[in-house]
Amino acid sequence: MTKTICLDMDGTFADLYGVDNWLDYLLKSDTTPYEIARPLVNLNILARYLNKLQKKGYKISIISWLSKNSTKKYDEEVTKAKKKWLKKHLKSVAFDNISIVPYGTPKSTCGSGYLWDDEEKNRKEWESAGGIARNADTLIKDLQAML
Repeated sequence: MTKTICLDMDGTFADLYGVDNWLDYLLKSDTTPYEIARPLVNLNILARYLNKLQKKGYKISIISWLSKNSTKKYDEEVTKAKKKWLKKHLKSVAFDNISIVPYGTPKSTCGSGYLWDDEEKNRKEWESAGGIARNADTLIKDLQAML
């Protein structure tokens, strides 16, 4: 299996769904929730573990969906907001790949190896393609165990 760690963002380590009225923002093509989402995990620990795993030969990737109903312009703004969030909150991590893809894209088409995602449907799809998928709730514990 590929030594790649793939991480979803929203609901996995960025609390998009915890932003008040997040769906209203998205329906109005407003990127605010992507910009102000709080972390769901201790990002210092996450960054430390990702950097250690990268030194052990793992590739580190982000695979995150765009908004469900959007325009090309909004997709570009969301992509920019997500990358800015990553740079602000995980600046010490040199991601090998960042894929911000249309909503519903099978994540296995963007990577392989390990995936952490809050959506069961995505985890099942990933595993059906031969990868190992984990729930977002176990992210830090799982990464620690891989060290």
